[in-house]
Amino acid sequence: MTLYPINSGNFKLDGGAMFGVVPKSIWQKTNPADSNNMIDLTARCLLIEDGKRLILVDTGMGIKQSDKFFGYYYLWGNDTLEKSLKHYGFTPDDITDVFLTHLHFDHCGGAITWNKDHTGYQSVFKNARYWSNKSHWDWATKPNKREKASFLKENILPIQESGQLNFTALPQDDMIKNSELGFDIFFANGHTEKQMIPVINYKGKTICFMADLLPTVGHLPLPFIMGYDTRPLLTLNEKESFLNLAANNNYYLFLEHDPYNEIITVKHTEKGVRLNEVYTAKDIFGT
Repeated sequence: MTLYPINSGNFKLDGGAMFGVVPKSIWQKTNPADSNNMIDLTARCLLIEDGKRLILVDTGMGIKQSDKFFGYYYLWGNDTLEKSLKHYGFTPDDITDVFLTHLHFDHCGGAITWNKDHTGYQSVFKNARYWSNKSHWDWATKPNKREKASFLKENILPIQESGQLNFTALPQDDMIKNSELGFDIFFANGHTEKQMIPVINYKGKTICFMADLLPTVGHLPLPFIMGYDTRPLLTLNEKESFLNLAANNNYYLFLEHDPYNEIITVKHTEKGVRLNEVYTAKDIFGT
């Protein structure tokens, strides 16, 4: 197995929204804001090369939305999904599986693009199976009013219409061992219904793709929960459980949205689970 970090692009979001009830005077110490109160974020995906399978975990925002839409997110830098794949010698046509942790636009938007004449949509990864789960799919296609702006139908429905949609099994508790994709999946419900966190056994290490369960290093303290989460008290419990496991077992946490910290480990302290070490993907993956 070989792992590759895939940067699909960088953006900014309001720091207050990203940290919920935590005061700016506290969160800006780890995530400094600009004059518009926006903080730097990224959409770091993960590519898993395992035998004949090439699995992409999440896809970023994509490029099909309007200039007005992207104007809300202050895009910065030159990274794109296609350029990042090309850097490692791959094209979108090489991808065999696209695993979507959840269907918010910054995680799945890059899965779908315009067709040639801009009259409709088509898959970016035409040879891939797309993976979600039935509970989250139903949640996203019949969205509540609070999350509706994050579940964009043009990102989601074309996946089903293409015939490429597949569902993972659902767990009896919160974990599926050795899923169809070859890795374990932790299911978290605080951010959104049945968000899926890949837990990958890699050369004797456990690599956890944290998605929105832990967006950045600054979100390590338990109360530091995004205002976007639909069930923040449930997120609190899920974070506590997962971070205790990570500290006890020396998990390597791959951060999707932290532009400056790719992979971290955590440790127990008097204040709770906190940062232990920071690594680059090259340190751990060699890529």
